[in-house]
Amino acid sequence: MADDNSTPVFQIQRMYLKDLSLEQPNAPQILLEQAQPQVDIKLALSAEPVAEGLFEVSVTGTVTTTVQDKTLFLIEAKQAGIFEIRNVPQDQLEGILAIVCPQMIYPYLRAIVSDVCTRAGFPPVLLTEVNFQAMFEAQQAQALGASGESAPN
Repeated sequence: MADDNSTPVFQIQRMYLKDLSLEQPNAPQILLEQAQPQVDIKLALSAEPVAEGLFEVSVTGTVTTTVQDKTLFLIEAKQAGIFEIRNVPQDQLEGILAIVCPQMIYPYLRAIVSDVCTRAGFPPVLLTEVNFQAMFEAQQAQALGASGESAPN
């Protein structure tokens, strides 16, 4: 039984849509515009402990579509999950929270954004695949570079 207490645990407890917003501030006039819209997509990740061994990880996607500097529509969706993670070394925990969990959440976010676009009367915006490992490694390298620059000689 002592071995059971040190066995690594990784489980999804729950996936859920935490926040969703659609705005069309310049409708209906802007809907008559014939110009090609510009689409800007931003992603944000967060991971917070919620209890011993439980973490909430969320991926937020913000899609801003403009026509001639006026907002056509803005969608912000935050998909989250609660994950049970126990008996994992701290250096591995960071990677799980920044890579594995977002990879599980992201397909739900992609579907929600696409569906909301369609329901709002627009062609779907398909969020591209994201390499969360590359994002994590880039953030690690940037943090290492920043700490190296500020280290005394």
